[in-house]
Amino acid sequence: MKTILVTGGAGFIGSHLYEKLLGEGYSVICLDNFDSYYDPNLKIRNVEEISKKYPGPFTMVTGDIRNRDHLTDLFKRSRIDAVFHLAARAGVRPSIVDPLLYEDVNLRGTLTLLEVCKEFGMKNFFFASSSSVYGENQRVPFSETDLDIQPISPYGATKRAGELLCYSYHHLFGIHIACLRIFTAYGPRQRPEMAIHKFTSLMDQGKEVPMYGDGSSKRDYTYIDDLIDGMMALLQRHKGFEIYNLGESRTTSLKELIRMIEGCLGKKAKILAMDPQPGDVSITYADITKAKRLLNYQPKIGMEEGIKRFVEWYKNRSD
Repeated sequence: MKTILVTGGAGFIGSHLYEKLLGEGYSVICLDNFDSYYDPNLKIRNVEEISKKYPGPFTMVTGDIRNRDHLTDLFKRSRIDAVFHLAARAGVRPSIVDPLLYEDVNLRGTLTLLEVCKEFGMKNFFFASSSSVYGENQRVPFSETDLDIQPISPYGATKRAGELLCYSYHHLFGIHIACLRIFTAYGPRQRPEMAIHKFTSLMDQGKEVPMYGDGSSKRDYTYIDDLIDGMMALLQRHKGFEIYNLGESRTTSLKELIRMIEGCLGKKAKILAMDPQPGDVSITYADITKAKRLLNYQPKIGMEEGIKRFVEWYKNRSD
């Protein structure tokens, strides 16, 4: 039985990933520091729910990716076959407020983990990057072959720098590495500050929904089940070094998103017009040709169905 380490495993994407891994018979080690970026109790609930469904083989470890001694001890105690590195400080706007923290966690943490993987001869490393690396890219859809990408937030810059570190460790030490440029994942367990969850909650409570700009900005949203299918394909199909876009390859405007949530929730949004925010881009749009070809990645859940599923989860979740 192969053992997979998932860093940031108690969070939104991480919890779905290790749930899928357990369901397919892998042994999973979940590493998370349960920081206060958002309510740690939500992460604890993620772990508890999955642990009840899949009692094992699963190990929950509380720790920080910047702590080399802790990582070294973890690798000494377990033979790890692959690492999904999802742990990071997330969010474009907070990274502008505290860029040094983002540099410390996202870069030093990633470098520390790569060093420990090198030390123990671990050869399969999958890094969660972000569509934020593309910045205000005028070529759409965004392609992995675009070379002159310029992130416009510290968060995006740390993710691009993480990709470069990953390539260096592939080249120097022969680690098979995939960098996943994730395009706005959503679905059950989504972090509460992300737009879809935040807007749904505000509408449900009859509170004002902040709309930054004129509502014409567009995002490529990726339903969590499709994203996890793409990530799982790495275990069977990936070798060498590659960067993959994982998105739906369809854009939805902010106004359209609000209308979809209104329809599923059965409530009208009270819009609060706001100025555009620094670091926000006008569009994200994934070219997924490469992921389709190399990973057989085939997103199946469109926005209408995805929003419906999310709102159903939101209504039925236990408080």
